[in-house]
Amino acid sequence: MSNPLDTLEATCTGLVRRMVRLPRTISRAVDQGLNIMKAEERRTNSHHFQPPNVPFQQNHHQPLYQPFPQHFQPDLGFLAGFEQQYGLVHPFFYSCRFIEVLKMSQNEHKLVFLYLHSPDHPFTPPFCKNTLCSEVVVEFLDANFVSWGGLADRSEGLHLATTFRPASFPFCAIVAPSLDDNLDVLQQMEGPVTSEEIVEALQTTLEEHGLAFGNTRAKEEEKRRADIRLRQEQDAAYSASLQADQEKEKKLEKKQKKPQHIANAKNAKILLRFPNGDRKEQIFSCIEKIEAIYKFIDSLGIPGVGRNYKLVSSFPRKVYGVDHMGITLNDAGFYPEITLYIELD
Repeated sequence: MSNPLDTLEATCTGLVRRMVRLPRTISRAVDQGLNIMKAEERRTNSHHFQPPNVPFQQNHHQPLYQPFPQHFQPDLGFLAGFEQQYGLVHPFFYSCRFIEVLKMSQNEHKLVFLYLHSPDHPFTPPFCKNTLCSEVVVEFLDANFVSWGGLADRSEGLHLATTFRPASFPFCAIVAPSLDDNLDVLQQMEGPVTSEEIVEALQTTLEEHGLAFGNTRAKEEEKRRADIRLRQEQDAAYSASLQADQEKEKKLEKKQKKPQHIANAKNAKILLRFPNGDRKEQIFSCIEKIEAIYKFIDSLGIPGVGRNYKLVSSFPRKVYGVDHMGITLNDAGFYPEITLYIELD
């Protein structure tokens, strides 16, 4: 019987997810005694995988999570500092409270990838640069997991670090929401690991436990494909409308003999990242205004994105709200390209 996980969905530029095929390097038929020996060896070497706190193929409700105090707010310092040091290519970490990520995982029928960041630990820089930000890890996580990251010495990150008590960093865990605000800990990794090792661990955990979330995946996939077709039609309609407007503007400029055609030749590439993990890239003329980006987002009809949202640049963080609608993309500094996050009000 073929394994549907041999073909993995990965998020790429645009709203269409492309397919990535990864080699299956872990067999289900590995001898149990060999697994025990390997687990013992990994316990001895802190830089290998730590055995999961919850045994595979069992559904224990491990009381590792208690509701966080209400004063906790999303820690934007983690993401800003991470992107400043390692760039914008990384798993899509949601900038919200961890309990909200657990709700997302239930709604999207996906497991949660938790990363606790210890910036001063000597193993952290090579892990972030070579493993966590590698293309294969980013694509695998974005396609199959809901990811959340936090600083291990601050706010919710500190709360989780106190709960998990990692023996070493970097620390990653794969968890799922359970009953009574508890967590099922399916796998955890401590210390430096390679991109190949972490993908193996992620894929194995997904195969062992993803079925609990997979009963509705077929319907979700069908709906997602329908949404993609609708968005493609909307994109085509928007492009046609934009082209018509640009042609009218060119004719008007030519008639009035204004040198605006020079500015019109400059285009800005805008990468939009939505709260649900979708990404969309669109080309705008630099003489267009920020209002044009809002109109484009509204035309997409993204589920969960209504009229109350704002555009935010990551680093340095800047909010482009209703007061900035009249600013041209050139004056806003969006040329030649920029990544904007859609944050819900």
